[in-house]
Amino acid sequence: MYNEHLLAGAARGDAAAVRDALRSGADVEARDGRRRTALLLAAAADHVEAAEVLVAAGANPNAPDFKHDTPWLVTGVTGSVAMLRTLLPAGPDLTVRNRYGGVSLIPACERGHVDYVREVLKTGIDVDHVNDLGWTGLLEAVILGDGGAPYQEIVGLLVTAGADVDLADREGVTPLGHAVARGQTEVADLLRAAGAH
Repeated sequence: MYNEHLLAGAARGDAAAVRDALRSGADVEARDGRRRTALLLAAAADHVEAAEVLVAAGANPNAPDFKHDTPWLVTGVTGSVAMLRTLLPAGPDLTVRNRYGGVSLIPACERGHVDYVREVLKTGIDVDHVNDLGWTGLLEAVILGDGGAPYQEIVGLLVTAGADVDLADREGVTPLGHAVARGQTEVADLLRAAGAH
């Protein structure tokens, strides 16, 4: 019963309910029917205060659910810098991969989460990690982005962080090749300025 209260409280962002459930004996690693922990539920909905209570209670930022999502990985999808900062003291595994084989940087690049990309690059995450599709964060920003201002900024951040601008996809197409093919002139110019071929 207390476990259910914990999970429900975390899902709705009720930090007091989370605290009460833990005090009453709820298991901080209790899971729902989809194997989601309270911390994952809080992270997915960006309930920072509830997550802070859970992290303080020792919640695991690396606990995977049925889809291989973890509290840490979800921050790359939501783009929440506040949640990233909340989870860092819990020691998340920066190499943990989602169901597509990507680290948290990659979905953030795909979705145009500029502030998150800027922040996560400070953690030492692998800027050139290649997912199961054969794509890096840089390739995702170009292939799945629209070349607009947020994606230009992300490309710039990745370049500054030392991304390999010539790391091609499985077909041998480079980020510059994709940018040119998609008419992303500004992105192409950024890549050329960084020495891309």
